[in-house]
Amino acid sequence: MSPDTDKLRTAVAAFDAANAEDPAHIAGVPSELLYARRMTDWLNRLYPDAGETLHLAARSQHIRRWMVPRSKYPMTRPGYHQWRTFLYSFHAETAAEILKQAGYEDPAIARVRSLLKKEKIKTDPEMQMLEDVACLVFLESYFADFAAKHDEDKVIGILRRTWKKMSPHAHAAALKLQLSDQARQLIEKALSL
Repeated sequence: MSPDTDKLRTAVAAFDAANAEDPAHIAGVPSELLYARRMTDWLNRLYPDAGETLHLAARSQHIRRWMVPRSKYPMTRPGYHQWRTFLYSFHAETAAEILKQAGYEDPAIARVRSLLKKEKIKTDPEMQMLEDVACLVFLESYFADFAAKHDEDKVIGILRRTWKKMSPHAHAAALKLQLSDQARQLIEKALSL
């Protein structure tokens, strides 16, 4: 069962208000607000007993992401990693401020920060859950558009890295996704290599 507290509702409303400022839209909805909703949706589907801090981390994973455009970093693989590393801290600190204002105590804020910074990614079960959710959101909602913009070798490499990040539980969910024939073929090709 999902957590249901006044503080949680206050924090989620504040996260959503922040993400509603995203100037980019998908089907009339601010892009990062839609992403946050998808994260919560998948968390509830995949891990219905997830705790409150994991719900907070999932909802704020991309908080105000448009404020740190990818174009501010070199368009190279190292530039991409610099951007992502900066974003982990940016999201963690942005979420922490909102959580403070919502009345959360330091231990809960520190836990959300840790999850958003991807700390202990290989050893923390909740971090794995958050990673699973992010990968499933990508595969279900963003992969087809991404694949259409990049060459097949790059797409297959990214699919293989994405698959390695996921748990067996998330693998099973990914294989049940309703994907286009082209997307499914790319996934099958990536997994066969």
